Amino acid sequence: MNPASLVLLAFAMSTDAFAASIGKGASLKRTRFPEALRIGVIFGTIEAITPVIGWAIGLAATHFVSEWDHWIAFVLLAGLGSHMIWAGLKPDDPRAQEDADVPARRSFWLVAATALATSIDAMAVGVTLAFADINILVAAMAIGLATTLMVTIGIMLGRAIGSLIGKRAEIGGGLVMIVIGCMVLYQHLAGA
Repeated sequence: MNPASLVLLAFAMSTDAFAASIGKGASLKRTRFPEALRIGVIFGTIEAITPVIGWAIGLAATHFVSEWDHWIAFVLLAGLGSHMIWAGLKPDDPRAQEDADVPARRSFWLVAATALATSIDAMAVGVTLAFADINILVAAMAIGLATTLMVTIGIMLGRAIGSLIGKRAEIGGGLVMIVIGCMVLYQHLAGA
């Protein structure tokens, strides 16, 4: 995977967390930068850990699936991308808006649970990365840093731009995931 693909992957992985942070930012009153950064670091740390876990799982299975690894990577990335697009296109749950109207305390455990929920796809991407020639620590750091940046920005901009851009970011991230999956498949088939 070339550096440009890695950067695209890192930012694509952060779009669901970005969308969630915009919604969270829209629900918080007078959010200050240190609080937004704290939430961003929690999200980024969890988002960096989950692909390493997925990578370890994928590495353990590599010798069983080496002939099909490019197809597995393509299906996982295309599936995750399609799910992100679907989530970006589906209407908002009205109950979520009611919850957003209630001021919430930003406890560590609540933020961590939200971060974990948005990082499950990063674990699946980690499985995919086990089949590619990539340094998982560099990839995990890139994903974590991109997520920290995107969540911090999302929290700060949430009140100003609301949930509209969050949905668009998730759709864009899904499209990027599908494109990366197609690139993995093309590079393997063209090289074979």
